[in-house]
Amino acid sequence: MRFILLFFLFASTTCFGQHHPDKKILKATVDTYIKPSHNLTLDAAFELANRATKSATSLNKKVSVAVLDASGNIILLTRGDGVGPHNTEAARRKAYTALSTKTATLLLLRNAEANPDTKNLNTLPELLLLSGGVPLWYQGNVIGSIGVAGGGSPENDDSIAKSAALTEIGITTTN
Repeated sequence: MRFILLFFLFASTTCFGQHHPDKKILKATVDTYIKPSHNLTLDAAFELANRATKSATSLNKKVSVAVLDASGNIILLTRGDGVGPHNTEAARRKAYTALSTKTATLLLLRNAEANPDTKNLNTLPELLLLSGGVPLWYQGNVIGSIGVAGGGSPENDDSIAKSAALTEIGITTTN
């Protein structure tokens, strides 16, 4: 009996000791904790890759194409017939670099070379300072990126990547 009485005394003291009536809980709106975001679909990735491939074909080139979502995950990765295997990884890293920096990789490359303070960007493990990567924008937000490799020149890779934009629905390669 004594044990039960001590248990209830201890339990009630512990429970009441946890109560803090002076503290006010701030009521936050959902917008404080949740931000809506747009994501590319697989259908969008197929269309982006198709447009890039058609643009490359018009230049008589075959390319590798990578399409990433806003988190940097691969949605689609293609390698054109006869394109070297290194180009597949290069396309992914170009897309990742464009997504991460929110900058077309050709512009990033040229800016980094012109500025001694940013020349070492190429030492970061995932960044690839080669042209052909562009961020994909929708309503002022980066929603993914596309990377192209194997186009034969920096200008070709950049042009091919930019040609993939779905401007008719608001997905662009510039903000």
